[in-house]
Amino acid sequence: MADVHLSTEQRRALRLLFNAQQGLTEATLLRVHGFTFELLSDLVRLHLAEVATGTVTRGGRTIQVARVRITQAGRDALAAED
Repeated sequence: MADVHLSTEQRRALRLLFNAQQGLTEATLLRVHGFTFELLSDLVRLHLAEVATGTVTRGGRTIQVARVRITQAGRDALAAED
């Protein structure tokens, strides 16, 4: 993969994902941490993160969730900038 120059927000998002073993839900990244959908899409497009979907049952309701996880390329990009 070619050298990737990360923005401050991309680095912040990847660091959060790096520290979350199971990844973080898309909703958490958007609402709680204030990232934009475009930023998350760019990380996925650049293969720095990936999205895994699944279902969760809470309170008798089943919902679909999307979890965003860092990829090895994302780890490598963070390491290259440190």
